[in-house]
Amino acid sequence: MRSGGLEADFEPAAGMHCLSLRHDGEELLADVSAHVPDRPWASGIPQLLPWANRLGGFSYTFDGTTVELAADDLYLEEHDLPLHGLRAAVTGWEVRHASGTRLVGGRRFAARAFPFEHDVEVAAELRADTLTLSTSLTAGERPVPITFGHHPFFRLPGVPRAEWELTLPVAERIAVDAQLIPTGERVPAGDLDGRLGDRTFDDGFTYAGGPFVLAGGGRRIEVVFEQGYGYAQVFAPAVADVVCFEPMTAPADALRHSPPAVDAGDTFTARFSVSIVKASDR
Repeated sequence: MRSGGLEADFEPAAGMHCLSLRHDGEELLADVSAHVPDRPWASGIPQLLPWANRLGGFSYTFDGTTVELAADDLYLEEHDLPLHGLRAAVTGWEVRHASGTRLVGGRRFAARAFPFEHDVEVAAELRADTLTLSTSLTAGERPVPITFGHHPFFRLPGVPRAEWELTLPVAERIAVDAQLIPTGERVPAGDLDGRLGDRTFDDGFTYAGGPFVLAGGGRRIEVVFEQGYGYAQVFAPAVADVVCFEPMTAPADALRHSPPAVDAGDTFTARFSVSIVKASDR
């Protein structure tokens, strides 16, 4: 898809994974798969279904059903805990609409590790210098937990990581234990805006509204959680020149602790946008 100076490439059959986002011919998305092989969510802007971030164990209970998770269904993180949803969630998708500036993919979903039948649809739209991604989940005959998210990997080509400027519109930091699982405590996030320098992040927050910003070299990447995303994970590791502003419908481990849900037959929609702004256009 192409609009103005922005071009986006998707892999619809793999969960509407955005593989590339180019502005004036320069790639703005990173690939960290060298550090985490065999992970389809390690590059671009992948969709994380049916949950984003970590789970604190291998079982959960929802709507009277207790689900036991098998390791072969999952991606495991450094503490051998489930991370970023199910392997089955990136298969079986179909294209439901395609044009020069809009692409829609979707699938019916139910699995032994998430036995809550639903239809999920992701719509990608380019307008001027903005990419908007909307995810809609329509429940079947029973309620469905709402814990999904996205994991955008952003970079600023030609600008050293230490010089990247961040704006983080967050309210509270979600406290975690030694395995990065939320403890239930929340504390004020404080002022985190400014140059990235040698700082690193792998932190969950509540969203305060307004744009997340990655700026440098005369370009700004602005990410706005427009609807349905009340939480964010900010990820900026030391091992890669990348910053992630991850929109999340629920905090980490929410699936195991009374997650939000969409009622049977109803639809829940979450939407975020990525806008590219040149300094000369401001």
